[in-house]
Amino acid sequence: MRAAPTILHLDMDAFFAAAEQAAKPSLRGKPVVVGGLGPRGVVATASYEARRFGVHSAMPMGQARRLAPNAAYLVPRFSFYRAISEQVMELLGRLSPLVEPLSLDEAFVDLEAGGVADDSGTAREAGERLRRDILATTGLTGSVGLAGSKMLAKIASEEAKPDGLVLIEPGTERELLGPKSVRILPGVGPATGEHLRRAGMTTVSDLAEAGEDELVRLLGRAHGASLYRMAQGYDDRPVVAERDAKSVSVEDTFDVDLHDRVRIRIEVERLAERCVGRLRASGHSGRTIVLKVRRFDFSTLTRSETLRGPTDDPLVVREAAGRLLEGVDTTGGVRLLGVGVSGLADYTQEDLFAQAAEESRGAGGVEEVPVGEGGVAEGEEPAAAAAAAAAAVAERRWAPGHDVRHAVYGAGWVQGSGVGRVTVRFEQPGSAPGRVRTFLVDDPELEAGEALPLVGGGEGTAAVA
Repeated sequence: MRAAPTILHLDMDAFFAAAEQAAKPSLRGKPVVVGGLGPRGVVATASYEARRFGVHSAMPMGQARRLAPNAAYLVPRFSFYRAISEQVMELLGRLSPLVEPLSLDEAFVDLEAGGVADDSGTAREAGERLRRDILATTGLTGSVGLAGSKMLAKIASEEAKPDGLVLIEPGTERELLGPKSVRILPGVGPATGEHLRRAGMTTVSDLAEAGEDELVRLLGRAHGASLYRMAQGYDDRPVVAERDAKSVSVEDTFDVDLHDRVRIRIEVERLAERCVGRLRASGHSGRTIVLKVRRFDFSTLTRSETLRGPTDDPLVVREAAGRLLEGVDTTGGVRLLGVGVSGLADYTQEDLFAQAAEESRGAGGVEEVPVGEGGVAEGEEPAAAAAAAAAAVAERRWAPGHDVRHAVYGAGWVQGSGVGRVTVRFEQPGSAPGRVRTFLVDDPELEAGEALPLVGGGEGTAAVA
């Protein structure tokens, strides 16, 4: 614990939804929900307007639609959010060399290590300056917590939401924490919270009064002792600038269970390509390929294969994932597939592709599925395959919320699509709410577009007829 509140925690406010509202003037002040839009999708972020209806992160999308039927439901644009996150992290880096990102929209900063704060006054000044800089740079708001420990700084930023700053003076920790729910402490989830409630402990002060021995008896040595210290307000974890990734993975949940073995193989190969893209973007390679399969009955299987050395070759990862798939029974249907790479390193081994091909032949291997243009496997019914491919392309291209560009009307975003048509609203950050127009999904003048910067990135008023 520090004698001055020089640990800062930043949490951007409803980040994904707020970024979409800033990019789309017609959505400002309206409920916006970002997440997977299929029957099995979940909410990634809800705007504060949507939260008033009870919508929250991790809620099933179907339930969100029932609670807020008139909200705008958008597919995430992670490359867009990542670009904004990089701007925010750069601002944090100007405050201190010790910045610990937790996610795209959240990070700890050691202000003392950066020499910008050594007491409450200078810490508050640094926090307020950061909030102003984030707003000026991104057009978005963030909430800041300042305290003498990471735990309390995070609690303070939660208290500050939305668009505020809360500073917890060292020495007031126990008074502040005492009446709050045990769920406010790190590591106390629904199961632990319920276990403590049954033991008569619902507030942090209840934990402090129970004593360390009782918490150890209830929760075990490590968890009980840690929880008792946190209930006293103690947390001496340092801000760590580097957080080494242990693995890189991607996964998809399907709206309808997959039964066709060829389709499942194609999806695994597609996931392998995406996984390698993330792997390369992180500057890593990896030795262990992991396949994850969740079947129709919600049973989840994982299979892994460790190579002789690290790789970032998409062919190697794709072939390894295909071999792993051969050992999994998918006859009842598959609802989720995932491909990951672990055992990360920052170099590759050049002969891995030859090794993988050799091992595949030696083990009987997996026959490569011939795939025609558009990702359709040879041998499929031509009409059905063409219809499925066309529908998949249209869905990917015209996802709600994604950017488009029209040769006449300029930049816009997809409001929705179906029955061969796509509806686009033509507006951009900083403009007035734009006009809505509808086109055929294969209109040659309409194409996928790039996200525009939220600040200073306008390209003038879109043309209107």
